[in-house]
Amino acid sequence: MNGLGVARGMLITLWHFVLSYVEDIKNFPRRYRSDAKAVHQPVDTRGVFTVQYPEERLRIFERFRSFPVLIYDSETGQERCTSCGICAKVCPPQCIWIVRSKGPDGRPRPQPAEFNIDISICMSCGFCAEYCPFDAIKMDHRFELSAYEREQAFVYDKKALLVSDKYYAETHPVAAAEEEEARRKKAEAKAAR
Repeated sequence: MNGLGVARGMLITLWHFVLSYVEDIKNFPRRYRSDAKAVHQPVDTRGVFTVQYPEERLRIFERFRSFPVLIYDSETGQERCTSCGICAKVCPPQCIWIVRSKGPDGRPRPQPAEFNIDISICMSCGFCAEYCPFDAIKMDHRFELSAYEREQAFVYDKKALLVSDKYYAETHPVAAAEEEEARRKKAEAKAAR
């Protein structure tokens, strides 16, 4: 009885081994292209599936979240962030620091003078993006952020965090369209009053 289970397991392993070569030979001319940018693995893939990274990359899904970025309006150049501090308050590891800017009269202005995120501490939970009432902070898709030095390389300032709303619309097309529609409806309702 014990030998039969072992033999059955070895046959399954041998079957997958053979299938990996059959699928590789079947897809030979297009399997190892140098122009392949993204690979989408179908559910019914047979054999061993290997992505030849970095030449080939798996498709990144829209809801994938890596680290936060700040959004600015590409038409006006105006940042959406009002330095309200909600993102810093809800952040579990407390990796966000905001310093509100001051006007010439010394009163606070609704713009961040400094906005820093320590991505070596960030756990990519997305709370900052979820709780932001102005849609100013979103989760990005960039994940290849390795560096040799921690203190300077992984503390991102406002300049490094800013991305345009067009970039966000390219990486998150469905979510950006939904947010723009909600913003348009809110503006119409405000104008109707």
